[in-house]
Amino acid sequence: MHYTGDNLRHFALPLGGLGTGTVALAGNGALRQWQLHNIGNHEAHVPNSFFALRLSRVEPPLDEVRLLQGPALTPSTTPLVTDDVVPVGEQQLYDVIQPIGPTKVTATYPQARVEYETELPIEVALEVFNPLVPGDAAASSQPVVGFTYTLHNPGPIALHGKLAAALQNTVGWDGITPINGTRCSLYGGNTNRPRTSGNWTSLVFENSTLPVDHPGAGQTVLATDSEALVHPQWTSPEEFVAFLNGPTTPASGASAPGGTWNGGLAVPFQLEPGESKQFRFLLAWHFPNRYVDFNQFGPHPDYGHSRFWLGNAYTRRTPDAVAAAEHFIANWDELQHQTTQWTTAFTESTLPGETGARIAALAADVRSPTVFQTAQGDVLGFEGVLGASTAMWGGRYGGSCPLNCTHVWNYEQTLSRLFPSLEQNMRDTEYDVMQAPEGYIPHRVRAPLYLKQLWDVVIGGPEEPALDGMLGTVLKTYREVRLGAGLDWLRERWPNVLRLLDHIHGKWLRDGVLRGIQPSTHDIDLCGVNSFMGTLWLAALRAAEEMALLLGEDGKQYRSLFEAGSTAYDELLFTGEYYRQILDPDETRDFQWGDGCLADQLVGQWWAHQLDLGYILPEDHVRTALRNVVRHNLRTAFHDFEHPYRVFADGDDTGLLMCTWPHGGRPDVPTRYCDEVWTGSEYQVAAHCLYEGLTDEGMSVLEGLWARYDGTRRNPFNPIECGDHYIRNAAGWSVLEALTGYRHNAITKTITLAPQTLARKADTWSFPFITNTGWATATFTSGTLTLACQSGHLDLTTVYVDGTAHEVNTQITPGNHLRIR
Repeated sequence: MHYTGDNLRHFALPLGGLGTGTVALAGNGALRQWQLHNIGNHEAHVPNSFFALRLSRVEPPLDEVRLLQGPALTPSTTPLVTDDVVPVGEQQLYDVIQPIGPTKVTATYPQARVEYETELPIEVALEVFNPLVPGDAAASSQPVVGFTYTLHNPGPIALHGKLAAALQNTVGWDGITPINGTRCSLYGGNTNRPRTSGNWTSLVFENSTLPVDHPGAGQTVLATDSEALVHPQWTSPEEFVAFLNGPTTPASGASAPGGTWNGGLAVPFQLEPGESKQFRFLLAWHFPNRYVDFNQFGPHPDYGHSRFWLGNAYTRRTPDAVAAAEHFIANWDELQHQTTQWTTAFTESTLPGETGARIAALAADVRSPTVFQTAQGDVLGFEGVLGASTAMWGGRYGGSCPLNCTHVWNYEQTLSRLFPSLEQNMRDTEYDVMQAPEGYIPHRVRAPLYLKQLWDVVIGGPEEPALDGMLGTVLKTYREVRLGAGLDWLRERWPNVLRLLDHIHGKWLRDGVLRGIQPSTHDIDLCGVNSFMGTLWLAALRAAEEMALLLGEDGKQYRSLFEAGSTAYDELLFTGEYYRQILDPDETRDFQWGDGCLADQLVGQWWAHQLDLGYILPEDHVRTALRNVVRHNLRTAFHDFEHPYRVFADGDDTGLLMCTWPHGGRPDVPTRYCDEVWTGSEYQVAAHCLYEGLTDEGMSVLEGLWARYDGTRRNPFNPIECGDHYIRNAAGWSVLEALTGYRHNAITKTITLAPQTLARKADTWSFPFITNTGWATATFTSGTLTLACQSGHLDLTTVYVDGTAHEVNTQITPGNHLRIR
């Protein structure tokens, strides 16, 4: 997608691997949101870290130093976001070095191209990326960012100068404490050392005075692929400008207490008329000491002096930032090629409008600081990253609502597709660590995982174990089996599933439906009979039936419960328009919706479509209800709307409200969050609409969502709910599968391809897809389907195309395309 003008105001592309932390490329080309130090903090800024250009010409004379950033745009007044905030350190830098000029950005996550407009007689462009290879978690978890600058001389006169990069030594920093220039109370003892390896020149940023287990201990590297001039230690940008203008004497020794050093590299260049040259730079980091430095839910026992080290998986792959940089350099071309194949598969797809770029951006959710992997390999996720939307209760820094919240992660579908083995690890944690002896699963896990878990205690958000999270665990178990976990894994997990289902059956099932207090993702206890929990229950029963059959067991009990429940829920709740909630006379009306229209009332059917479980309620009723969810809940302006809590849509925005009461009857204390707009629920409802053939309704929801996040008032790469990079948004991957009719079943080694008309152009269609063994593109043209494997391999026996089965008799690998006519 292309971003210019006001669309760059909130643009901030996070760059970093899975679990490594990120730094963001702002719309003006600046580096912001430095989150490399094991904590999420959108307001974190590292001063004196930038790229600059000195451009000279002999005749007519020219000698200019410019910051390779555009002017900063004035922040907007959008509630609960900070992606538009211009850090003070960046503003101060403009007083020393003039920006080169406005920018134009073309980006498909995790790549971007920045073009700079300037009155100087040179053309400058930047390409930036971090490796992303679906199915290859190690390749996609590298703590590096690659920058490639292209300089072109369009004029008739030779140019020369220096292309420069500067970085502050932040080793010892906590990612939160403010930095004033090079001053910070956590600094002291920092050293920067030059290093050469082949044609590459590097600066290695260290602090040898820190204990090996210090939270801020680590290393960063700034490098370029040329023989560069090095200014290893300096304190102000004025000093760096002097270095660009001529030889200077760098400081020596370790930094004094309370201070650090900046370091910089400058590559001399000569450009003849019409000549272009490229220059590579990289940033690498390595901070191994992640601790439990976040407040966890549940009781807070006194553990004495324990700090609870968790570590980072990415730091186990390479011993330091130097090694991470060298590995990346050795594989740069191949990693960039593989990443470009991935982004190109979306940009050149036949998906409608912005869909390709928007789906690609979902990978940012799971590679943001919301998710990390411990040194032992455990995948742990917050709900999001604390920020402006959480300041009123949880603060502005760190992870939001730890950890692995089952009810919020019920919506997430992206990690399971991109890296199925990592998603499977989360199921292992639920069964091996979180599940209580009685069979229930609390909706949060405490870290480290060997600590006492949240059994028989008040948890928080909601207080008791969330029922929707437990039902989702059953569905996700079946999903993981279909995506490659295998029957041996299912056989091992089946006793856990049975214990969980038995607990749910015994505690909540009455007369074929779930009744009583039902803790939910709305952070409250639902009551009565409702289709939010009900459809999840029905889908879970169908999943249990399928899993039992896979294991050669009798699934009739689950079929019987399903059939009775489906009939009961439909008869009790369907109004002819949508599915309501009914309450017993003695049940509270507080935080319920009663006759209201809940956006997520058919969430279980959305799951059922993804897992090929069929309809769990009458098809015509499902379609009618879903159509009316959009009719009643999709609002096209919020000027006169009262926001009692958080504001995720305002002004001229279009958004899907969580609950409305189109015929009156709104309770005095309605269901919590009813007046909010959640991107994750919007993606869920939109995808479900597409599954049902309600394309106008589905696309209207998506277009409203994407318009809110177009860069003018919100960041396209940062969904907001209870924090930044909120993981519920990762439900969006189901939109891709709904549009393309794609299904993958690793058990039967089959894939299904049946694109909707919306995802076709005449008789041609193309899009990417992922299996458990590799990813590929499917392209249909002139009556021929081509499956082109891009990474890994495709282990398939049957391909269904628009309902027709085609046998596959060979393994598909890169370069070995399969063509079906």
